[in-house]
Amino acid sequence: MTVTIRVFDPAMCCSTGVCGPGVDPELARFAADLDWLKSQGVVVERYNLSQQPAAFAETPAVKEALGRGVEVLPLVVIDNRIAVEGKYPSRETLAALAGVNVKR
Repeated sequence: MTVTIRVFDPAMCCSTGVCGPGVDPELARFAADLDWLKSQGVVVERYNLSQQPAAFAETPAVKEALGRGVEVLPLVVIDNRIAVEGKYPSRETLAALAGVNVKR
């Protein structure tokens, strides 16, 4: 069974936040980790609050979490439940959530 990891990002200027002159190294690391996860066969969907607000409203767990404020973002959702809240997880955490071995 293929795992789908859905990331709900705070409002950013582009889909990954890795744009413009002042790129946050944490966002660049996370984008690379998601690319790695995709290369391992994991389905990754990513939503940006400023560009895809309907996805936030249409996902019950995300909508409920946002009732506490946008500070809960980013959210990592697996099987319609929140797995990580308020931070971008490490590659190791993403791999564990997806059931993938991290090979270094």
